[in-house]
Amino acid sequence: MNDYIFGSQPIVEAIKNNASIDKILIKKGKQSESLTKLIKERGIPYQYVPIEKLNRITRKNHQGIIAFLSAIDFYRIEDVLPEIYEAGELPAIVILDSITDVRNVGAIARTCYSAGIHTIIIPSKNFARIGADAVKTSAGALLKMKVCRENDLKKTVSFLQENGIQVIAASEKAADDYYNIDYTGPTAIVMGSEDKGISQSIIKSADYLVKIPMKNEFDSLNVSVASGIFIFELVKQRLR
Repeated sequence: MNDYIFGSQPIVEAIKNNASIDKILIKKGKQSESLTKLIKERGIPYQYVPIEKLNRITRKNHQGIIAFLSAIDFYRIEDVLPEIYEAGELPAIVILDSITDVRNVGAIARTCYSAGIHTIIIPSKNFARIGADAVKTSAGALLKMKVCRENDLKKTVSFLQENGIQVIAASEKAADDYYNIDYTGPTAIVMGSEDKGISQSIIKSADYLVKIPMKNEFDSLNVSVASGIFIFELVKQRLR
């Protein structure tokens, strides 16, 4: 079974019926203004591409638009956060910034689920597709926890801070070591891609910037390994 649908009307119907759509590819050039407006209103990631790219996906009459279906449902942090507080729990959140390797996303999700992280927040653009491969790599963890997809991570960070959550960003350039921070309060941990790291706007907004100390000089750890170190520091401190 294909994990995509094509054609303007089927995609409109899918959007209106709240289908979980991962990404939409639109042929470069003039498109239906009403469809584009609907896509933007629903906050669905989209990209303009050459017709040749669409033709490589399917030779059927795609009408210049293809939508990839997500293997999971996406949530909004504005809806998830109150549920955590209402349950009487201290939020434990992981934010992933611009991680494009689906294997890393899956591995991080496995760690998050095992550690009891409440939710993972991802950006709507510049991120790995959450399709069948991601779910498989996560050993099904992505199906068992809530993933929030947000259009603007900087605004999301501000929203979390306004709601009493400290934001800890991981960076090899930080002065402080990760274990010197108190994770026992409401906490969000931000992890960035290995090549680009965390965006500067989030680094500037974070409450703490911390690193994993290295005995030998090395550029960085794999992001899924580094995430595990941060996540289980939180677990260790909360179990004390």
